[in-house]
Amino acid sequence: MVQRTADSQSLIRFDDNDYSVPVQYAHRRLTVVATVSDVRLVFDDRLVATHTRCWERERTFFEPIHYLALLERKPGGIDNARPLESWNLPECWGLLRRRLEAHDPHHGTRSYIQVLRLLEKFPLPQLTAAVEYAFDIDVIDAASIRAIVEHRSDLRVQLFPLDGRPHRDHV
Repeated sequence: MVQRTADSQSLIRFDDNDYSVPVQYAHRRLTVVATVSDVRLVFDDRLVATHTRCWERERTFFEPIHYLALLERKPGGIDNARPLESWNLPECWGLLRRRLEAHDPHHGTRSYIQVLRLLEKFPLPQLTAAVEYAFDIDVIDAASIRAIVEHRSDLRVQLFPLDGRPHRDHV
């Protein structure tokens, strides 16, 4: 374990490589916990990022989700954001962006980023399924997609089966 300070680009330097952390941790001191396979970045005893460890040198590893909060404040940077350069999202995501921007040229990009920010809470396959379902029912706003993914992630109530168990008769 070693201590490192995240730079202005929300990167932590460790073993001659740079690993991203969420933008709210820029300029903060974090603990780097490295194993043979992982680099875990911890702030105040809370795990804030995990990356696969790279044994090469002078490489940079961005997690695009770490930068979405910043992009929501500055949506004009989405097309030039280095952390998003090699982010290959499923095809429906490009369609979602085009539709949101066509529907509202002034705020469509910000709405798209709001949907992307749901990846901070939900895994990509689950959110992608919600986006595709939103297309099926012809709703594409961020609030509707949030409602769909939240509804789909609700845990079903598990019933306790009484089959094969003796029942007590109530008097």
